[in-house]
Amino acid sequence: MYNRHKKTAELNEEMQRIIDRAQELIDATADEVDDKVKTARSALMRGLDSARYESDRLYGRAVDRAHEADEYIRDKPYYAIAGVFAAGLFMGWLMSRK
Repeated sequence: MYNRHKKTAELNEEMQRIIDRAQELIDATADEVDDKVKTARSALMRGLDSARYESDRLYGRAVDRAHEADEYIRDKPYYAIAGVFAAGLFMGWLMSRK
């Protein structure tokens, strides 16, 4: 579970870096007076706000789902083993077909 949480955290950090760089671009064009630039800046700012919200929301959901899966596997390990076994049989059957 630690590996998944670490990968999710790394993905979230990378998304935050991209958002921060876009914010730097917005700040760098603050002196521009052209209407097209102003319009583009405001659209980008709205997009960044939306991206920040979605990134935080998705990160939270991923962490919650990972915790739920971990709890389920710890509570019912034989169900998890049976599910993985069944999925393996199904995948083997699919791969053996011509």
